[in-house]
This record gives sequence, C-alpha cells and structure tokens, in this order.
Amino acid sequence: MGDREQYTPGPAYGAQIRKDGEKWTLILVRELRHAPEKVWLALTEPGHLREWAPFEADGSLGTVGATVKLTTVGAPAARVTETTVTRADAPKALEYKWGGFDMRWELEDLGGGTRLTLWTNIGHRFIAMGAAGWHICFDVLDHLLSGKPIGRMVGPEAMKFGGWQRLNAEYAKQFGIETPNWPPKAAQNS
Repeated sequence: MGDREQYTPGPAYGAQIRKDGEKWTLILVRELRHAPEKVWLALTEPGHLREWAPFEADGSLGTVGATVKLTTVGAPAARVTETTVTRADAPKALEYKWGGFDMRWELEDLGGGTRLTLWTNIGHRFIAMGAAGWHICFDVLDHLLSGKPIGRMVGPEAMKFGGWQRLNAEYAKQFGIETPNWPPKAAQNS
C-alpha cells in the first residue's frame, strides 16, 4: 500500500459550523472529480462504505424507509445503531441518523464532478475532531473513487495519524474553539 504511506492530508478547508443553542452542526464541502452517480454509490452501498466511512452498514442507504444497522468502526465497545433513511433522492440528497446525529448529504453535479456537502450535528467539544476525521474520510473516498484506494482510516487509528492531529488543531483554530488534549496522556504512552 505505497499510496497510504505517501498520503498526507492537505490543510483544513471547506468546513464551517452553525450553532443553534446547544446543537452545533458541522458542514463540510468537497469538490470531487467523480460523477454524482459514482459518489452516490459510495455514500449508500455497504461494500463502498466499508472502504472509507467511519461506520459499516448492513444494507443499502439508498432507499427512503430502509432500516439499516450502522456499526461504528474502531469504537472501544461495539456501537451499533439502527437508522431509517428519511430521504434518498439519487444522486442528489441523502438523510438519516447515525447514533442520534443527523446526517444530511447533498451532491451537486459540477459537469463531470460533484460538490459533496455533509451536514452533521456533533457535540461542540468534538466538532474539530469530527471535521478532522471527515476530512481524512473524504480524502480516502476520493482515492477510492479514483481507483487508487489507500484504505480506510477512522476512529482511534486515524487519531494516531500525524495528519489528524494537525487537522484537529487547524479546524479548532478555524472554529475558534480550544483543542482538547487528545489523545489523553495515558493513551499516548501505550
């Protein structure tokens, strides 16, 4: 996997937060060089999600009303949540919940490419971490769709990655929040 060793994420970009009381929403935008139909499959089909997303799905997310179990990858204990797809307008919009958090995806055709936008609510203490994690997931997705997969990097595995630490700090600065001391010192020594 030579490409993975060569991978270094670029600077933090394309992210913003919206605050509505205690509910904070992370909005990430990426322009991909792939058609919306190809990106849609990567967002909805279990075999594709398994290659880049921070969760696995036991069924397709591509149909309104579908009930799907999402299993968080790399969680310290098994974390499985059941979701129902509330919107699936292929290849333009997808909505469901993951672990109680809203997930809204929009795909805009850019004439051969796609502007992908993710809205997800995340606890404010973890919003920079979430932005860093999704940044890496989107890079992995782009490599996958280009036919040059570098392998999924999520959860604790991603947090050990030097690029994640930098992104976490950069997004925290952009959002005007403090970066938690992560990982905790005990974990750094193991």
